[in-house]
Amino acid sequence: MTATIKDIARKIGVAPSTVSRVLSNKPGVGPAMTAKIQKVAKELGYQKNRAAVELVKQRSNVIAAVVSSVKTSFAGQIIEGIQTEAEKNGLNLIIVYSHSADPIEQRKALSTVIERPLRGILLLSIALSSDNLVLLQNSQIPFCFLSISLDKKTVPFISSNDWQIGYQSTQFLLKKGHQHIGLAAIDKYPYTGRLRLAGYQQALKEADITPRDSWVQLGDYSYAAGKAAMLHYGADTDLTAVIAGSDAAGVGVLNQARILGLKVPSDLSILSIDGTDICEMVQPQLTSISQDFYSMGIEGVKYLQLLGGQSAKPMIEQKYTATQIVERESICDLGKSR
Repeated sequence: MTATIKDIARKIGVAPSTVSRVLSNKPGVGPAMTAKIQKVAKELGYQKNRAAVELVKQRSNVIAAVVSSVKTSFAGQIIEGIQTEAEKNGLNLIIVYSHSADPIEQRKALSTVIERPLRGILLLSIALSSDNLVLLQNSQIPFCFLSISLDKKTVPFISSNDWQIGYQSTQFLLKKGHQHIGLAAIDKYPYTGRLRLAGYQQALKEADITPRDSWVQLGDYSYAAGKAAMLHYGADTDLTAVIAGSDAAGVGVLNQARILGLKVPSDLSILSIDGTDICEMVQPQLTSISQDFYSMGIEGVKYLQLLGGQSAKPMIEQKYTATQIVERESICDLGKSR
């Protein structure tokens, strides 16, 4: 039996896409690895499958969405936007799940999608490790990150501005008379969590408020993380308001506050980040800073479509979608209550 690209990749210990690039005379692989792949291909008697090459050259009508396992509820809205725009353009969608931070799980998910002919790949709220980002870029399949803004000029993304989310949320509460404001259930990773923390800190700094370390509680944006944060704050907290890292975390803060005997919003105000349907499923309904996840999905497909028609060096789109405060029932205006 004739050796395949996967056979060569398995013997060397590299991704099939790397072998494919070398055997197709495409750039992006170092000279030492190129020589090694060519040597092993010759040893195994590899012969290029001309029919397969012609099939791959055909423009695929499939796009892949790689979805992280973060414990929030917005992914469905992004996928809905992707599906709507994909159907409009005669495209089919496949969905692959990956862990948001584990490099091994990320690589498994990427390998699953880059081994097949695709129009493009959309990655939902995933911060890839440096090695996995190189793997994705070397695949030469068009891609775009959604709901995460990266600090690399060569990486396309469509997202909310997470620094602005932290800043805008805090400013809103400051204008409502709050000065002791917590930030709960955010992660410590460079993009989403740290950017929101930086915006939060800047808004407090401009108001001449120095936050205590205990005001910021890290977590994974989940309901459980929201509960844990509120449990740490305690019934005797000096906080008058909490910004929750997600709507699920906001519900966690709300329920734990009730367990502690606090009334929302008279004792504690809660503002959640995301603005999904969850905000209206609880009492009191959660005031939120709402992101336009649906538009992220639509714009992601449009970007892949645009790249599909380019033969020159592809443009890199880095775009922020709008956010807005949606007032519901969970914020007490301290200025009016005095």
